[in-house]
Amino acid sequence: MTHAVPTPPRPDVQRQHAEQAYAHELAALAAHDDRPRPPCWNLSPQAVLTYLLGGQAGDGTPISPKYIGERRLMEIAVATLATDRALLLIGVPGTAKSWVSEHLAAAISGDSTLLVQGTAGTSEESIRYGWNYARLLAEGPSPAALVESPVLRAMRDGKIARLEELTRVQSDVQDTLITVLSEKTLPVPELNTEVQAVRGFNLIATANNRDKGVNELSSALKRRFNTVVLPVPDTLDDEVSIVVQRVSQLAASLQIPAAPPALEEVRRIVTVFRELRAGVTEDGKTKLKSPSGSLSTAEAISVVNQGLSLAAHFGNGELGAHDTAASLVGAVVKDPVQDGVIWREYLETVARKRDDWKAFYKACRAVS
Repeated sequence: MTHAVPTPPRPDVQRQHAEQAYAHELAALAAHDDRPRPPCWNLSPQAVLTYLLGGQAGDGTPISPKYIGERRLMEIAVATLATDRALLLIGVPGTAKSWVSEHLAAAISGDSTLLVQGTAGTSEESIRYGWNYARLLAEGPSPAALVESPVLRAMRDGKIARLEELTRVQSDVQDTLITVLSEKTLPVPELNTEVQAVRGFNLIATANNRDKGVNELSSALKRRFNTVVLPVPDTLDDEVSIVVQRVSQLAASLQIPAAPPALEEVRRIVTVFRELRAGVTEDGKTKLKSPSGSLSTAEAISVVNQGLSLAAHFGNGELGAHDTAASLVGAVVKDPVQDGVIWREYLETVARKRDDWKAFYKACRAVS
């Protein structure tokens, strides 16, 4: 089966799809990928892993890392998609579940847009198919009146479909996936027909483990998934690397006219997040209370990016404590009463005592 030519990169869009933003990397990997590829895959599993974790293509083209973390987790994810089992990525908010899902689909199918966003209002039609009711009333049920869902299109084309926040979807709607994932077919009784999945089709779902108990997956549906738990970054250095990389990409995309953030400023913000998240300082000497928010890596990226914008437009163009303080307080203090007490306690018992954090402490106290 021939794959559609990917949409070329557009510099005027605010956020390009992964297959657009990294088209040169995907093309270089594909051109020098001589390993066996599963049916309808654009790359071999080994090349997909190189795309995710970074390295070099066969011609020496550098491949930037998309995921910084344990290699084995990505090996399991890629290997799962080469089988008949779907992939479920679980983790706390901000552990790159959607990011990994998008890049897996881009590398395997060259198309990350076959997406269903799960919510409490997601209907069966969003996952299976709907109808163009004007044509349905005028002509009756017909293939022309059928409105295909992203999952159905992925089945027809042998591509990867994505379903975000699966546990937000009502249980009876979740179970519409069982036939798709077990029989690899989607019945269309109104037309007395069915859509059978072309080889290469699979599904990546994501779930937030803070939503555990909201809409639990049935045991029948759980069996159709191989689950990979994405953890928070193991080390401070890993998390700092992730933040620096993503902030650099976002600043370039948004054309923020500021100098790259100093490494010590990023490290300070990430340290705050890690200590409050863990409930203990990095040296293990001081126990802390954790606020109600998740304090994820994604939020640390937002804090640095917001600080860069403030520095660029209302400061001297260099990220400083004054620029990050306001965004940082907003990220930590979700509950003004409970979190506010925890944050002020952290400032007085931890930040104030660190000699190289004096400017940071004063800036945070000024906005707390």
